[in-house]
Order: sequence, then C-alpha cells, then structure tokens
Amino acid sequence: MIRSLLWFILVLYPFTSVANVYPLPEKGSRLVGEIQRHIVQKGEYFQTIAKDYDIGILELMAANPGVDPFLPKQGTLLIIPTEMLLPDVPREGVVINLPELRLYYFPKGKQKVYVFPVGIGRIGRETPIMITKVKSRIPNPTWTPPASIRKEHLEERGEVLPSVVQPGPDNPLGKFAIQLAYGTGSYLIHGTNQNFGIGMRVSSGCIRLSPDNIEWLFNNIKRGEKVTIINQVVKTSSEPSGRKIIEVHSPLSKTKVEQVQVVNWSSKNLKFMSQFDIDISTADEAIMLKNGLPVDVGLFR
Repeated sequence: MIRSLLWFILVLYPFTSVANVYPLPEKGSRLVGEIQRHIVQKGEYFQTIAKDYDIGILELMAANPGVDPFLPKQGTLLIIPTEMLLPDVPREGVVINLPELRLYYFPKGKQKVYVFPVGIGRIGRETPIMITKVKSRIPNPTWTPPASIRKEHLEERGEVLPSVVQPGPDNPLGKFAIQLAYGTGSYLIHGTNQNFGIGMRVSSGCIRLSPDNIEWLFNNIKRGEKVTIINQVVKTSSEPSGRKIIEVHSPLSKTKVEQVQVVNWSSKNLKFMSQFDIDISTADEAIMLKNGLPVDVGLFR
C-alpha cells in the first residue's frame, strides 16, 4: 500500500534536478537507470514534461508514439526513457552520442555518470564525430556568427546579424561555453537563451544544453578533459545477469557518411545476434520501432 502510494506521488510530482545521475554499473554491464512513468496532467505537454524529467523532447516522443506532443490527453500514461545502455566507448570525460541526443559525463575518480539531453547540428550543419578535449571554458561568451550564418539569417528572416553579439539576453550561446580543441576551435558545448532546441537537431553544429545543465557542467568539467562524439544508432549488451539487450535510435539522416555508420553498426549487430541465443523477431521489432528503449531480446531456456 505504502509502495503504491509513493509510486503515485512520484508519478504526479516528479523530482527535478540538474541532470539524471546514475551509479556506474558492475563490470561487464552497460545498463543504467530505470524506466519511469508519468500520468499527463491538465495543461501539460511534452516540452514541459521533458523539462521536468531532464530528458529530450524527441526521445520522449520516440518512447510514446501516437501521443500528440502538443496536446497529450489528460490521464495518458507516458513512458519516461530514463533507462539506457551506456555507449560502447571508454567511460572518460564527455561522451556525446548524436542519435540519442544525449551527453554522458563521467567525472574522473567517481563511480557515476551524469546524463544530459542536448541539441545538436541540423541537417546541412551536422555536428562532427570527433575525439578531442576541452580547450577552454568561457563564461559570458561573445558570439561571432560566421558569414554563412549571417547570410542565411538575412535570407530566411530578413534580419541583419551583427558581426559580434555581446554577452546578454540576446546571445544564443547563453552564459557559459566550453570550447573544444577541434579544427579552428569553433565547436562549443554551450547554453542557450531560449527554451527551445534541447533534445532536438536545430543548432549550427555546436552542442546545446539547457541553462541549468551547462552551468553545472561548466563548473565541474576541467580543461583538457576528453570529449568523444560518436554516432551509435544501435547499442547492444550481454549483461552479467544473462540478459541480452538491444537499444535502437533513429539514424540522424540519409547522408552517405551516416549511412556507412549505420551499416557498420548493422554488421556488429549481426555478430551480437550470432554469438548469443537471440529472439530474432523481438530484435527485428526493436530495430523497426527505433523507440530508444532497451529491449530484452534473449531467449530464456
């Protein structure tokens, strides 16, 4: 009775904090978190719900297909995708998996991972895959839009962007920026001055966090820490418990580069399925749905 009451309270009044924090799983495991559920209340819509749980709006939509994100029906039970497989890369510094629209931060010496929803580059201005490091931390950054963005802004909106945007409420970088040591150093992990674009593909190539999340990350990350940006559409895991899990996200787009990356992952998936007793029909359904949720695909004997 008490347990049911606590669940009901948590569903109606979710706990809000900066990032979702999980203890690192045992050796050989990649599964963290657990699925939560939320009953839609009057006046709520996906953007407000996603903000309450600190997840991205697109991942909330993927986990709840068929529900209107702008006018979800009061009383609808939603799946909150706060269970996930960690990406298949070293657990160091920042790891950003583009199809997930998630940033993972593994602080050195701590057995935990912080997970943030992020906005990434839109089609035509894709966020590049890279292994790099934090070059600098910039409080109250100025924004120097390149000529291509100024031209695009003028053509689409009929407005002239200044060559330099000073810190303040009109600066789209927000109050904090983390510069990456990549190329000319023009790629940033930064905040925003708008309540839009977190968990979506809308930026000009940089990584966008909510104001609270970028402030936390800015205050905790150090210069020189590793930053890994990957494109893992499908994640798989053979857990120490015996569970065989697959997690599938929607590919970013149909560019040639991204198609090659999907094919490479498909080859790895075939290897995973051939090594273990896998329920092929369940795995095929997960690949077709692409809802971003971990799915058990092991055959139990």
